[in-house]
Amino acid sequence: MSEKNTFTIFGGTGDLTFRKLLPALYNMEMTGSNPFDTQIVIVGRRDYTSTAYRELARDWVEKFARLHFREDVYQRMAERIVYYRMDFTKEEAYGELNDFYHEINAGNHIFYFAVAPRFFPVIVQGLKKVEGAQGGKVVLEKPFGESLEAAAALNEKMEAFFSPDHIYRIDHYLGKEMVRNIQTIRFANPIFSNVWDAEHIECIQISALEEVGVETRGGYYDHSGALKDMMQNHLFQILSIVAMEQPRSPAVEDMHREQMKVLAALVMPEDISGSMVLGQYEGYRGEPSVAADSHTETYAAVRLLVDNERWKGMPFYIRTGKKLEKREMQVAIVFKSPSPEAESNILNIRIQPTEGVYLQFNIKRPGETEEIIQAKMDFCQSCSVEHHLNTPEAYERLIGACFKGELSWFSQWDQVGLSWKYVDALKDAYRRNGQPVFSYEQGCSGPKEAEQLLAGYGHSWFDK
Repeated sequence: MSEKNTFTIFGGTGDLTFRKLLPALYNMEMTGSNPFDTQIVIVGRRDYTSTAYRELARDWVEKFARLHFREDVYQRMAERIVYYRMDFTKEEAYGELNDFYHEINAGNHIFYFAVAPRFFPVIVQGLKKVEGAQGGKVVLEKPFGESLEAAAALNEKMEAFFSPDHIYRIDHYLGKEMVRNIQTIRFANPIFSNVWDAEHIECIQISALEEVGVETRGGYYDHSGALKDMMQNHLFQILSIVAMEQPRSPAVEDMHREQMKVLAALVMPEDISGSMVLGQYEGYRGEPSVAADSHTETYAAVRLLVDNERWKGMPFYIRTGKKLEKREMQVAIVFKSPSPEAESNILNIRIQPTEGVYLQFNIKRPGETEEIIQAKMDFCQSCSVEHHLNTPEAYERLIGACFKGELSWFSQWDQVGLSWKYVDALKDAYRRNGQPVFSYEQGCSGPKEAEQLLAGYGHSWFDK
């Protein structure tokens, strides 16, 4: 009997699986982008039968799926879901897992590690007992390590078992529609591509703001913080896409090469006090599993410079934070003003919660006057029903890309390593300089020091 393609989720009873992975697989089933011969093995420690797990998963899929829930479609997917109970931290359990895989004719493996990174080496060690596992693919959730040293050690263990081109380090922001659209907006439109440089742009701002706090992730977050949780991975990846040169081809190697050039050109600030602000929202220390004397940052704003011909001297401002006044992720391109009477042109690429493009430009006020006023064009891509029905969510895109063997929208180790090196250096410089973690009220725009950071250079945060 021929082997069946097998998609195994370690951590199959966790929030990520229920809220993101299973709904994504259902959406793919609805659209026909999920290979129908792929069986789904759910690995968890809880005592479920496959039937009981399918019933439990049904409610989550109905609640969180992007597309309309259809019982027949779910049942078609559920027929291929098998629950396997095991303690994946016990190396001896993997011999029995190998026997189980033989029973179900498993092959062409994709392993999804929906667990904390500290368990990655344990699972990899166990998979050495699983026939055919070494030739499979593995999908890793962030954070990939907690420092450059830890990330490098983890990567060495992963690459000792899996082929480097079979390791998919997932960054779900790279699967978002408007992040993928950045290249098209820039390179397919001469009105932007011809002025995409320091000569014409005043500054570029990348923001990832959240209304929620740490919620149930206090234990993890208190050992991570905003720099490691958001900036090192998501925001540096977006920065590299915004700032890179046009790749020679769509090939993954060409895109990653250009992203790497940007990350390698990042300059360490000479004056860290004038380049970075860290903050913590009031009440954070009272959150579950957070240390009562914690100095972990829940907000970070950084001024960065990219030392190359295109961007020399032009600042990139990056900020992220929790418990803020709104949820918003965007890239704002602020162009230089042509005269004191005219405001800056601004191109705003909105990533979430709404997706679209906003353009601010100058016109003459109507009538017998030469006064210059602002005009605004606002394209909301996510507002249309057609967009909602036809545009895959991030996890759909990325799981589908993994099935197809497409690495373009996954982080590669050299990118991860460079990002860690830079973030480690930033945090170390901030600490050595004795800079404080500033307090800020819940529901505001962040610490006032972050506003002052930009004001010192004659800039301000763009808030539409």
